[in-house]
Amino acid sequence: MIDHGRDLEAVREATERLLSAAAALDNAALAAPSRLPGWSRGHVLAHIARNADALVNVLEGRPMYRDAATRDADIERDAPRPLAVQLADVRDSGDRFLRTAEVPADWSRVITMRNGVTDVAARVPFRRLVEVELHHVDLDLGRELEDLPEEFTGRETDFLVERFAGHAEVPPLALSTPDGRHWRTGRHEGTPLPVTGPAPELMGWLAGRRDGAALTCPAATLPVLPPL
Repeated sequence: MIDHGRDLEAVREATERLLSAAAALDNAALAAPSRLPGWSRGHVLAHIARNADALVNVLEGRPMYRDAATRDADIERDAPRPLAVQLADVRDSGDRFLRTAEVPADWSRVITMRNGVTDVAARVPFRRLVEVELHHVDLDLGRELEDLPEEFTGRETDFLVERFAGHAEVPPLALSTPDGRHWRTGRHEGTPLPVTGPAPELMGWLAGRRDGAALTCPAATLPVLPPL
């Protein structure tokens, strides 16, 4: 069962950890490239802040973003800001999200995310945790996928497997880790392609953070996964 209260506490802790790490930057380092193609560290911090506001919208029954162009324009607008402004925005927007999520509500209700994706409200805190944790790694400040809690890695892998299940552009896949965990995702028809490797590598590949070079697969190359 999803424990949204526990996930909210994890969001609080992860946000503090990210802010502490980012506080060691200066404005020049903030403008340097992140691990996400085409984005500086400033872009990543701006996205983290605007994502918090977008999830407030979701919890309060409004569209997550006005439209894709506005989402992208807001990130571009906020990316060049000085470090102090960026950190304050990440903290303030994160606090707004937590305050909104702490209001008594029906956590079993269905909410709508970007692109018409639906989910239950109780999973929104974990979605926010994913944003904070993975983008902390994207900031290239020394935190790696291998540093993430094992429970988080497993849950995010479960979530990504669910997202790709039945996807017409993803071949049938049988994923596994050396410690015996297994997942099936991709198209339902056909013989699944076995892909094996450490849990952080599998999650990283599914999340678009790793190229899969550390994974074992009988095919010459791993399939290219569509963007989430």
